[in-house]
Amino acid sequence: MNLPNKLTLSRIVIAIIIIMLLLFPFDAMGISLPKIFVNETIVIDTKYIIAGVLFVIASITDFLDGYIARKRDLITDYGKMMDSIADKILVNSVLVILSAYGFVHPIIPVVIIIRDSVVNSMKMIVGNKGVVVAAIKTGKVKAFLLMVGIILTLFYNLPFELLNLRVSDFLLIVATVLSLVSAFQYYELAKDYLK
Repeated sequence: MNLPNKLTLSRIVIAIIIIMLLLFPFDAMGISLPKIFVNETIVIDTKYIIAGVLFVIASITDFLDGYIARKRDLITDYGKMMDSIADKILVNSVLVILSAYGFVHPIIPVVIIIRDSVVNSMKMIVGNKGVVVAAIKTGKVKAFLLMVGIILTLFYNLPFELLNLRVSDFLLIVATVLSLVSAFQYYELAKDYLK
């Protein structure tokens, strides 16, 4: 269990904490979390701020585990697999929850989850033939935009909300489009092995 793998596992733990925090029925349990009022028009539930801070920490571990693994030559098949699983648990679960609460349009998590399922299936089929399909730039940009978009959404799109700019929505839409583009690119790389 090397350091990058420990960071990956910590991301899974943080993701589970975020999920529990966002889904816990505070109101039904009679627990009143403080609200923050911004500009007398935006009411912020502090559980989203806490979840946002945790999501930032988890996102940093996503960068660090890959950076350390490459720098110290600690890349393992286990680490690559767990990194992908940790990313899906963190990003997809939060997207689904934000969609259920009306923060993001449902089409975004639907497209992202279907795309991830298709791409991962292609990678497994190709991997069984002894070929590794490496991560592509479009997929990395998509992941970065998704994470920033989710962070902004958890922080109520501030400070851009004060300027009436829906930056969080824009980033999530662009990430969703890029997810489809990268799925097509992965197919182009893998199609000879899929036939």
